[in-house]
Amino acid sequence: MNTSLIISTYNWPEALELVLLSALRQSVLPNEIIIADDGSTKATERLISKIAGKSPIPIIHSWHEDKGFRLSRSRNLAIAKTSCEYIICTDGDLILHRDFIKDHIENAKEGIYIQGSRTFLKRECSKKTLKNKDISHPSIFSSCLESRLNAIRFPFLTKMLFSRANKKLQRIRSCNFSIFKKDIIRINGFNEDFTSWGQEDSEFVQRLYFSGIRRRNIKFSALQFHIYHKQGRSNQNNIALLNSTIDKGLSWCENGISNHLS
Repeated sequence: MNTSLIISTYNWPEALELVLLSALRQSVLPNEIIIADDGSTKATERLISKIAGKSPIPIIHSWHEDKGFRLSRSRNLAIAKTSCEYIICTDGDLILHRDFIKDHIENAKEGIYIQGSRTFLKRECSKKTLKNKDISHPSIFSSCLESRLNAIRFPFLTKMLFSRANKKLQRIRSCNFSIFKKDIIRINGFNEDFTSWGQEDSEFVQRLYFSGIRRRNIKFSALQFHIYHKQGRSNQNNIALLNSTIDKGLSWCENGISNHLS
């Protein structure tokens, strides 16, 4: 199964470097990496070029002009560029466990949206991690971690306790998910009407559910470590867009990935 790792980023090359380094030391490499860049400056371009020059797999820089928050469009552009059948998505501020790609691939299944686990690095630990370019996995006993349970990798428990697919919306994180590309195309990808932070991932997954796709939460697998930064808040327009999709039972958005497919 050909896999593409999509990494979303915007103007934080110091964090993106660690994500890329962790992606390239995977026990199972993806077939390619595509950076979904929401309009970063030349510093990000230079970093990607430097790492791509040494990478054993293709690293593609998918960029569009900075016209404010357009994460949905950025992701759609990146996904449209790949010919791989399976898509794994993460963000440019999440260091990947060595078996992150392997866990997503081993749990891939038709008609299923895979949700992995995320833990948070505390602020001071994040500063040291960035300064030292440290991509090692913190111990579950480390004082660096906010949510230690999510730092445990135990694939046996994943299969025993979290094998059932469901349609609940709780704990949706588009920073750690995987799905077949054809299922993204089926609902027209991410909704580009979202032009500010928040709820774009929930709206995307809601349309997946209405199209018949179910979620599987693979807790204790597909781990990642979030570098500290301040979190945004959803505005009322985004909440209204999500509620409209739910109320109308929509499985398709008009302003989506079809804008970028030949």
